[in-house]
Amino acid sequence: MFESVGWGEILIIVVAGLFILGPERLPEAASWVAKSVRKVRDFATGAKTQLREEMGPEFDQLRKPLEDLRGLRNFDPKRVVTQHLFDGDTDPLGLNNVNGTNGSNGAAKPNGHPAPASQPEPLKPGERPPVDPDAT
Repeated sequence: MFESVGWGEILIIVVAGLFILGPERLPEAASWVAKSVRKVRDFATGAKTQLREEMGPEFDQLRKPLEDLRGLRNFDPKRVVTQHLFDGDTDPLGLNNVNGTNGSNGAAKPNGHPAPASQPEPLKPGERPPVDPDAT
């Protein structure tokens, strides 16, 4: 429950409590908090024990999905979607056949005439075109 609370945070809480409650009421407030936490922990343990006794072996079957849900704390949706969509795909963006399936790489127009000089140099056979994924 308090795994992420370090000594620095505890010291800040104690100093803040000292200023807010004063030195005469701070020990009484600390003991009240400790007793309350202990009672809540005892209630939770008792409920868990009673549930385990009443359900028997079905209790472990109930706990399995809850443990799986705890594993979702480290859930990264971007990683999961990327893995699901692109797992095993050699060309995830579909850029292998950008110019069509006829094998044309832009070297000549379909009528056999060379490309105009104003265009950039044509791609060599098997060369992939430059891609800016942010522009799409």
